[in-house]
Amino acid sequence: MSNKHLKWEEIITMLEKLIKNSYSPYSGIKVAAILVSCKGSRYIGVNVENASYGLTECAERVAVFNMVANGEKCIESIFIASNTTKPLPPCGACRQVIREFAKLDTIVTSISLTTKEVAQWKLEDLLPYSFTKQYITRREHSSE
Repeated sequence: MSNKHLKWEEIITMLEKLIKNSYSPYSGIKVAAILVSCKGSRYIGVNVENASYGLTECAERVAVFNMVANGEKCIESIFIASNTTKPLPPCGACRQVIREFAKLDTIVTSISLTTKEVAQWKLEDLLPYSFTKQYITRREHSSE
């Protein structure tokens, strides 16, 4: 349960520290994410809730946006931690955002910091038939 850039113990320690920054006064569910880019850089995120629930951001998307803001666009692996009793998979929106920058065989690892239970999935198992740029055709503006 390690990758070439991080040791499992280091990941857990980082996630335990990071999750304390979660802003989750409404659900009480705290989530933290660490993304490792293809260059080996680490990007972090926590969930940030909002009284207007639709404006809430998930930890995974925050980590991805952090990566892109720092000029990288390739995810090697992603690690998620929560204060729930079961490991949380990324929500549908997060799966799609992760897919934009990750290959289908990318491993998503999630841990419950409460029970220490760990789950791992390949992205293709979490998001079969993912929507990618291959489905988008640019249309030139017509002068009609």
